[in-house]
Amino acid sequence: MNAARIREKIAFVVLGFATLLVVTPIVLTILYIVKNGIAAVNWEFISQAPRNGMKQGGILPAIVGTIILIICTMLFSLPLGILSAVYLVEYAKDNFFTRLVKLSVVNLSGIPSIVYGLFGFTLFVVLLRFGTSILAGSLTLAIMSLPVIITATKEALEAVPASFREISFSLGATKWQTVRFCVLPYAIPGILTGTVLSLSRAAGETAPILFTAAAFYLPRLPRSIFDQVMALPYHLYIIATQVPNMPDKIKFATGLVLIVLVFLMNLVSIILRAHYRKKKLW
Repeated sequence: MNAARIREKIAFVVLGFATLLVVTPIVLTILYIVKNGIAAVNWEFISQAPRNGMKQGGILPAIVGTIILIICTMLFSLPLGILSAVYLVEYAKDNFFTRLVKLSVVNLSGIPSIVYGLFGFTLFVVLLRFGTSILAGSLTLAIMSLPVIITATKEALEAVPASFREISFSLGATKWQTVRFCVLPYAIPGILTGTVLSLSRAAGETAPILFTAAAFYLPRLPRSIFDQVMALPYHLYIIATQVPNMPDKIKFATGLVLIVLVFLMNLVSIILRAHYRKKKLW
């Protein structure tokens, strides 16, 4: 066996060990949550509102509130994020200003969520007077999600071969026709990945909605986007830290429901991504 083959095997072993170090704690954590929470997950827990100080009943308002926040966040962030990325990749000239914008977008994705929460509270709740509401919370989560969506969409657009654009232009297509029919359809898998990553993060965030949307105890469903709403991450924080003598099985069951919700989002994304990848021509 030559030296190159030995180095290759060593690299495989090191990479496999590193992967095992990352995956094992995640799997053990999920198994621990399932073990301690599955007994409390039943139809009553999923379909009823909490009662008796949230120690009995279910978490339906928190589930519905989380889904509403995710949907509104997607409606606010996805069109703006995709259009911004299309402009930066397909239309904007390569100069100091666009490079500064791209650098700013990357840096914004690393800002702590509590900062977005304070910004959303100041802008949407106080200045624009939306109040603590679904609208204010969704807009805050949308701003937090935009850098990830823009970055993922930009990378997906840049991955489309330049020959697609050249052939489209040679056939007399306009710039927008080229982007619409020859670039975007083949960038959809990457766009879906970035969208789901950002929305999954938004679904599990507590700090932004703590200031802008979340209610401590609201055993009813929201009636408009100007209502407060219960949400799974904030509800989990409340029952884990603010409610005395809360049964552990309810805490773990709430966390398990949140994990399942995020898992379902990722599963839908995987199915859609696989569908669109079959249409790739390269």
